[in-house]
Amino acid sequence: MKKTILSTLLATGLALAALPCLAADTEYHLPFAELLESADAKQKLDGSVRFYLQGQKTPKVLEKQGDDVSNKKTNAFGKQAQATCQWAALSALIALQDKAKRVGANAVVNIVSFYKRDPFVSATEYECHVGNLMTGVALKGTMAKVAP
Repeated sequence: MKKTILSTLLATGLALAALPCLAADTEYHLPFAELLESADAKQKLDGSVRFYLQGQKTPKVLEKQGDDVSNKKTNAFGKQAQATCQWAALSALIALQDKAKRVGANAVVNIVSFYKRDPFVSATEYECHVGNLMTGVALKGTMAKVAP
């Protein structure tokens, strides 16, 4: 009986020690334009706020109204990485859209990926991290009023 309990405890300990080996964090850089053109984006974003990555050509900025960060995660278990990245990124854009509307902005400019507060700057791509269980996208941008 004691040997059974001891061997069970040992097996449990070894299994728990192995868990960090199962943790994955794969980094993806995906096209921002493809995200904005997706059917989900066209359905969920209302068009009142435009989005511009840092380095992208933007209309003239008339007024800046502060920065904001949106860090969104979604369940990745058993799902395609690109689909979960797109969902998390869209969730981040919806949050930025809502913030922009609250402060009277019509655009979010100078958007950079900001996963774990580490900026990834691209004029064409956003960064996404996919693990075994979760997918995460963090976006940082400046709320602004831009010329029509």
